[in-house]
Amino acid sequence: MALSSRLCPLLRLRRGAAQSVCQLARAWGSRGHCGARAFLGSEVIGNTVPFKRGLLFSALSYLGFETYQVISQAAVVHATAKVEEILEQADYLYESGETEKLYQLLTQYKESEDAELLWRLARTSRDIAQLSRTSEEEKKALVYEALEYAKRALEKNKSSFAAHKWYAICISDVGDYEGIKVKIANAYVIKEHFEKAIELNPKDATSIHLMGIWCYTFAEMPWYQRRIAKVLFANPPSSTYEEALKYFHRAEQVDPNFYSKNLLLLGKTYLKLNNKKLAAFWLVKAKGYPAHTEEDKQIQTEAAQLLTGL
Repeated sequence: MALSSRLCPLLRLRRGAAQSVCQLARAWGSRGHCGARAFLGSEVIGNTVPFKRGLLFSALSYLGFETYQVISQAAVVHATAKVEEILEQADYLYESGETEKLYQLLTQYKESEDAELLWRLARTSRDIAQLSRTSEEEKKALVYEALEYAKRALEKNKSSFAAHKWYAICISDVGDYEGIKVKIANAYVIKEHFEKAIELNPKDATSIHLMGIWCYTFAEMPWYQRRIAKVLFANPPSSTYEEALKYFHRAEQVDPNFYSKNLLLLGKTYLKLNNKKLAAFWLVKAKGYPAHTEEDKQIQTEAAQLLTGL
C-alpha cells in the first residue's frame, strides 16, 4: 500500500507532465508570441516534430528515473524489514532452545550479506555441531562452516561485537582439528577479538565470560604444552586462575545468572585456588540452574559430581 500510494501521484505527474510538454511543443511550433521564431527562429528550427518528440522523450525519461528511485527505495525498505523479521524469528527460536529449527531457518539465507544474520548462522552451526547425536565427521564440517559464516560477518561489519565474539569462538573450535602449534598461534587472535568485543559492548556478559575461559585455559595448560609453546613462540600466551576469576565475576556483575557455565567455572576456579567454601557456593548454583539446553544438563551433572568430591 505504501508503494502504491507513492507511485500513483508520480504516475499522475507523468501524465500531466506529458500533456504540458505537448502543449508547450505546440506553442513553440506556432507563429504566435510563443512560437518557434520567439524561441530560436523558424529558420533554425525547421521541422519541429523531431524536437517535440525529443523533448517529450527527455521528460518521460526523467520521470521514469524518478519512478525507478521510488521503487528502489521501497525495495531496500522491504529487504530491511524482511531481515528484521528473520532476526526476530531466529532470536525466538534460540531463546526457546530450538537449535535444529533455527539452523533450518537461517541456512535458507546463507548467501546473505547481512552481518547480523551471518553471525547467528555461525552460532547455530556451532550449536548443531555440539549436539551429542552429531557425528564426528558432521561436527568437523559444521565447525569449519561456522568459521566461514563468522569470518563473513566480520568482513561485513567490523563494528559488530557479536561478529568479533563468534569469530574468536569459531577460530578456537577449528584449532582442535589443526594441531597444537596452530591452536597456540590462534590464541593471540582469539584474545584480540574477545577484547575487541568487550570494548565494543562492555555490557555483554558472554564476551567477558569467554575472556575468562581464555585465561582459565592457559592457566591450566599442561606442562608439556607449555614446553612446546616456549619452543614455538618467544612469548607464548599465559594467564592465571586469579585473572580468570576476575572475568567470571565481572560477567556475573554485568548479568547475574546469565549462563550456567559461568557459575560452574566460578566453582572450578575456586577449587583450583583451594577455596572449597566459595567453590561449593558456586557449584550449588550451577547444579540448581534451570536446564534449558543440553549443555545446561551436562553442567548440572558435572557440578553434582564436583560437589560429591568436596
